[in-house]
Amino acid sequence: MLYSEKVMDHFMNPRNVGEMEDADGIGEVGNAKCGDIMRMYLKIENNIIKDVKFKTFGCGSAIASSSMATELIKGKSVDEALELTNKAVTEALDGLPAHKLHCSVLAEEAIKAALDDFYKKYPNGK
Repeated sequence: MLYSEKVMDHFMNPRNVGEMEDADGIGEVGNAKCGDIMRMYLKIENNIIKDVKFKTFGCGSAIASSSMATELIKGKSVDEALELTNKAVTEALDGLPAHKLHCSVLAEEAIKAALDDFYKKYPNGK
């Protein structure tokens, strides 16, 4: 199966790559079956995601999914970010091969894990 141009673009030129020392929320998820590991960093002000970074160890689909997911939540409210689904990530990438759909699930889970971490640190928001 060929990858869409968007998948290739986000794999070759991923957005928001890196670490964030002063992150308000950090989430790490992994899939033991495929070996992909994603770490998501969030900077939140007034419950708006001001900045987001990711580090992903995995295949091209995992990197593209991470990159697209960060683009989809940047500038959005925490509530909007919580509603992001793997289906939305997949659609934004113009599709993923069936055996790579778990990569978009990881991206969704990484964001939710980072938001969970944020709520543990700031129970009343920030």
